[in-house]
Amino acid sequence: MLDWLQNWMSAHGVGEGLSLSMAHAVAAVAVLVLAAAANFVAKRYILSALTHIVSRSRSKWDDAVLGKRTLGRLANLAPALVIYVLAPVALEGLDLAVALTRGALQVYMLVTLMLVLDSLLSAFETLYRNFQAAREIPIKGFVQVMKLVLYFVTGILVISILLNKTPVYLLSGIGAFTAVMMLIFRDAILGFVAGIQLAANKMVAVGDWIEMPNYGADGDVLEVALTTVKVQNWDKTITTIPTYALISQSFKNWRGMSESGGRRIKRSVSIDMNSIRFCDEEMLERFAKIQYIAAYIEKKKQELQAFNRSMNVDTASLVNGRRMTNIGTFRAYVRAYLEHHPAINRDMTFLVRQLPLTEHGLPIEIYVFSKDTAWANYEAIQADIFDHILAVIPEFDLRIYQNPTGADFRELGGAPGRQAAADRA
Repeated sequence: MLDWLQNWMSAHGVGEGLSLSMAHAVAAVAVLVLAAAANFVAKRYILSALTHIVSRSRSKWDDAVLGKRTLGRLANLAPALVIYVLAPVALEGLDLAVALTRGALQVYMLVTLMLVLDSLLSAFETLYRNFQAAREIPIKGFVQVMKLVLYFVTGILVISILLNKTPVYLLSGIGAFTAVMMLIFRDAILGFVAGIQLAANKMVAVGDWIEMPNYGADGDVLEVALTTVKVQNWDKTITTIPTYALISQSFKNWRGMSESGGRRIKRSVSIDMNSIRFCDEEMLERFAKIQYIAAYIEKKKQELQAFNRSMNVDTASLVNGRRMTNIGTFRAYVRAYLEHHPAINRDMTFLVRQLPLTEHGLPIEIYVFSKDTAWANYEAIQADIFDHILAVIPEFDLRIYQNPTGADFRELGGAPGRQAAADRA
């Protein structure tokens, strides 16, 4: 084609040197026009047709590929391929120009293919998120490692093209830079190793609630990446934790609580020890009217009476033999109340117990599990239980221990004045 153009121009009186230059220019313009046409056809018709087919398809994988612009990036190869193939024809005799043009196109096509493969990896990760296994074994870190390898290989190939050396030649001298690369990619290497351990041991997954006080993290895991783990705290702030820190340091994962179907309620109320006493008949009559413990009162009375008779106990004094106490009856009531509570999981640990005495009284601890593990619902259940317990304590002639307040001191200070006024009257 180039000879034909040169001969045609020479026949019309154009000089030999000028005709050759003009033939090269016309051929180069023709190649560029063909490249533009290839780009137009690839994007206007082929890409549009594929997009239409994908949009009508029920498959999800093609939507993911389309969503990551994989096809659009692949279409960018069409004009490059046209120029790469036709450049030797259009620039015949200009070996340096052909070499530079084809070298630049090779770099361009390598980078484009790298972006296409990058999009495919991202599309694969997006598809993987739809599977149940993605919650337990996140692969974002592994995908990022594959992308780093892809970028590294592309960089080696690009440099080999620019230097006109084989990739083997470049790789043979890379050992000298190993220490530098280890330093540069330290976080990536540690993150990759940590990611393997996290996935293999199922230590943390997207959606888990974790606590890591060293980093101020207390919330749901949003992302497990190559070098960082993102946690959305309950105040909606985002904390970023180095992936390797989850291996080298301790953290609390609440996944077990969520999967168990119960969330622990562990709280105590302190009873004033001055209010603890044996139950007399009047107290037992009142307690027997409480539905939850009516059967307990009757059964306990019969048990204690039988024991005291068998031991010939002198019942004239409450100290002799075995007696019911208001604190023991209160514990029995709390247990019965919780057993009848619809929000308490009775298949898990269920305790109403005394803790060691302290200077703040006798702690009665509630150790049970709620059926609902959602935070707001759990707090509402816990508050409802203790609202009732705090309100019912005086019914057992018990008092809650609390430190004296200003009102208590004012009442004590006013007592002598009221007594003096009474005496004068």
